[in-house]
Amino acid sequence: MIEIKNIPDLVADGVASGWKVQSLGEQTKSSTIECDVVIVGTGAGGGTAAEILSAAGLDVVMIEEGPLRSSRDFRLNERDAYRDLYQEGAGRTTKDGSMTILQGRSVGGSTTVNWTSSFRTPPQTLQHWASVHDVKGAGVDEMAPWFERMEQRLGITPWAVAANANNHVLKDGCEKLGLSWQGIPRNVTACWNLGYCGMGCAVNAKQSMLVTTIPAALKSGARLYARARADKVLLTKGRATGVQCMGMHEDGVTPTGITLTVKARQVVLSGGGINNPGLLLRSDVPDPNKVIGSRTFLHPVNMVFARFDERVDPWGGAPQSVYSDHFQWKDGVTGPMGFKLEAIPLHPVLASGLIGGHGTAHANDMAALGHTNGLIALMRDGFTEDSPGGQIILRADGTPTVDYDWSDSLRAAVRRAFLAMAEIQFAAGAKAVRPKQLGAGWYGSWAECREAIMAFPIEKFRTGLGSAHIMGGCAMGEDQKRSVVNSLGRHHLIEGLSVMDGSLFPTSIGANPQLSVYGLVAKLATTLADELKPARPQVV
Repeated sequence: MIEIKNIPDLVADGVASGWKVQSLGEQTKSSTIECDVVIVGTGAGGGTAAEILSAAGLDVVMIEEGPLRSSRDFRLNERDAYRDLYQEGAGRTTKDGSMTILQGRSVGGSTTVNWTSSFRTPPQTLQHWASVHDVKGAGVDEMAPWFERMEQRLGITPWAVAANANNHVLKDGCEKLGLSWQGIPRNVTACWNLGYCGMGCAVNAKQSMLVTTIPAALKSGARLYARARADKVLLTKGRATGVQCMGMHEDGVTPTGITLTVKARQVVLSGGGINNPGLLLRSDVPDPNKVIGSRTFLHPVNMVFARFDERVDPWGGAPQSVYSDHFQWKDGVTGPMGFKLEAIPLHPVLASGLIGGHGTAHANDMAALGHTNGLIALMRDGFTEDSPGGQIILRADGTPTVDYDWSDSLRAAVRRAFLAMAEIQFAAGAKAVRPKQLGAGWYGSWAECREAIMAFPIEKFRTGLGSAHIMGGCAMGEDQKRSVVNSLGRHHLIEGLSVMDGSLFPTSIGANPQLSVYGLVAKLATTLADELKPARPQVV
C-alpha cells in the first residue's frame, strides 16, 4: 500500500476556519432557513453554479444527499469508498437490474469519484441538439468560451505522462490496425498517478468540485448541508419557493425524521439525471406533456477483458488516458449507433464483480488480474429513431429508478463494439480475450472470438452492460411538448425553477460528460446571476 501523509486537508481546514457546513443527518431539531438560491446537488452542475452565484453576491444554500468526505477519508480503500461515496452503495441499477449504474453520492457528487476524463461536447452533438431538439444558444462557437473558461478553472489539459499498460493496449491495438486514437484531457494538478481516482483523490490532485468550486462558494459565504435529501420542491401559485429536505442516517437510505425547509427566490436542481426527475415527480410539478423523466439516457457500456503474458497491473496509473473515436461518427450522426472506446481500471473489488463467474474459474481469473486488460465502449444512445432512452419512475417509497429498454440500434452497436474491442486486444498481443457475456469463455484467437461474438444473443441479463454517465430526464429545448426546461435551463411552467446539470441533455453526448456540464452550467449560471444579483447602489 502506498503511504500518503502530510497532505493538507483543504475541506477540514476550511470547516475549522468557519465555513458554514452542517450535517442535517446529525441535527436533532427541524428548522427553516431563507436564502436567495437553493441548489440541490453538489456535483459538476451544482458545484459550478454555487461558485458563480455566490461570487455574484447571492446568498446560496447547497443541499447534498450524501456525506461530506475529504482527502483524509480517501485511503485507496474500495470497501469504504463504494459504501460512502456512491448512490445506493455502488449498487444502483436500472429498474429491472439489467444494467449497473455507478453514480456519486457525496459532496462533490460524481466529480469526487470519476476517472478525470474531460471532453468538450462533440460538435456533432451540439449541432444535433440545435437542429432536432430546438436548443438555442449552445452551438459550437457559443459554447467554446465557456469550455475554455472551465478548462482553465479546473486545470483540464492533455495528460502528458505516458499511458499505463492498461491504456497502452488500446493505443497499441489501434496503431496495429490503423485505427485513430488520441490522448485524454484530465482535470488534475500535480497528480501522483496512483490510479485510485474512483475512490476519491487522497492527494487533492483531482480538481473536483470538492476542492475547487465548493470551497470557493463557501469562502463567499454560501452554506452547505450534507446528508440532506431533497424531498419536494415547494410550489406556490406557479412559482418555486424553496425545497423541503430530510436528514439522512449514515446508511444513506433511512431518514432521521428531521427536516429542513429552505425558502428561496430561486431553486436550482443539480441532482443528476435520475434524482432531478424523481424530485420533480414527487413534487407534483405540472407535466401536461408527460416529459419529466422521459429521454433519460445512459452511455450503455459493454466491456471485453484480455489476458497478456506481460504484466498490465490495471489498477495503477491514470485510469483513462487514451481513447478512440474511430467508431463514433463513422456512420454519421443518425446512422448506426456509434461508440467511444476507452480503458477501464480494474481494482480487485470492481474487477471481481465485472469479470464475474464463481468457484475455481473465478479464483483463477482473479489470480491473473495483474495480467488482465479491460476495454469499454460507450454507446452514443439517443440519436436513432428507435432509441428514446429510459423513463424515470418512482418506487413505492418515493425513490427514483430508471426503466431502460434496449433498442435494436443499441443491440447492434453492442455487437460491433464487442468485435472492435476484441480485435484491438488481439492486435495488441493478447493471448486470450473474454467479452462480458453470459456463457462466454476465454478465446485464444481472433477468429474463434469473432465467431463466438457473432453468435451471442445480445439481450438483457446475458449481455453485461453498465454505465457511469446519466443524462437527460429534464431535457432542455424551446418546444414545451418535448422538453422540461427552456434553453436557459428554466422550467417552462414554473417560475423560479432551474435545472443545471447533465439532466438537461436531450440525448447522450458521446463523451464523458463532466466538462460538458461544467461549460453549459457556467453559461446558464452566469446568466441567472446577472438577473438575480443584488442591484449595485448608483453613484450620485
